[in-house]
Amino acid sequence: MRVISGIARGIQLSSVSGLATRPTSDRVKESLFNIIRSQIPNSDFLDLFAGNGGIGIEALSRGAKSVVFVDSNPACVQTIKKNLAKTRLAGGEVYVCDVNRSLQIMSRQGRSFDIIFLDPPYGKGFVQSTLKSIEELKLLNQTGLIVAEYGKKQDISSKTSKIFQVREERYGDTKLGFFAYKEA
Repeated sequence: MRVISGIARGIQLSSVSGLATRPTSDRVKESLFNIIRSQIPNSDFLDLFAGNGGIGIEALSRGAKSVVFVDSNPACVQTIKKNLAKTRLAGGEVYVCDVNRSLQIMSRQGRSFDIIFLDPPYGKGFVQSTLKSIEELKLLNQTGLIVAEYGKKQDISSKTSKIFQVREERYGDTKLGFFAYKEA
């Protein structure tokens, strides 16, 4: 796994050993960033269920102003920190805690994001519950975008009360769902 583009292009990223994480493939990552390319510069980006941090690091490499990485696994957090040091990218902040708890913390801090990426374990219902929390806690900017990665066999509810699915792409066993406020 490597950084595909931007100022850290070509740098190999460390991965978390074992089967606890499932890194986003370079093909899916490249497709994702081709789709959201124009929204990355100077954005505030939130990487939930961050694993080794590959998605958030790619965003920093391509010009995101800041990236908050969240993962509950201490081994993942150590790997993210190692990868940030290896790439020498500034603007990364790492939380080691449950996603729901981190969302509540960020809401209390008054934070909001232009892009929120989530890649939870497949088939456990985390996409819908996380979308609902993001909406309730007002963590997505009005013109922001949420991107969820999930398995091809999963059907994701296309909306909460205000956030709707605006696009879905399939890459082998993986789907990317794109969600935004209806007004956006």
